[in-house]
Amino acid sequence: MVGASTQWRRPSFYAMKYLTKKGYRVIPINPGRAGETILDETVYGSLAECPDKLDMVDIFRTSEEALDITKDVIANKDEKGIEVLWMQLTVRNDHAAQLAEEAGLTVVMNRCPKIEFARLSGELSWSGINSRIVSAKRARPLNA
Repeated sequence: MVGASTQWRRPSFYAMKYLTKKGYRVIPINPGRAGETILDETVYGSLAECPDKLDMVDIFRTSEEALDITKDVIANKDEKGIEVLWMQLTVRNDHAAQLAEEAGLTVVMNRCPKIEFARLSGELSWSGINSRIVSAKRARPLNA
């Protein structure tokens, strides 16, 4: 997660905590916090500094910053095994997406993996949110 925050009230911290509790390992990348820990994971200053393989890179930075981060992802994709580039809610950079797709990466923009996990697993409906997932329940007529 590029842009992971050490502050518990930041959305990136909450998303990291949620995904970790669901069994995913989230490795924080934040040059300003390199060497610190977030949720028992060491924070790295860049993708190149991370010693682990990475399936996906989640960009928790601005749309403008996404282009440079994407170029870094492309430069490290073979060594790190990166297959997916994910840009968080409100993060959209079409040029970055085009470069990533041309490099063979799968790109997701303006979506949150935490929300998508909850939506696809049905957890959102526990709160009464219609996740548009097919249900076994028979639909009621609109005027009933």
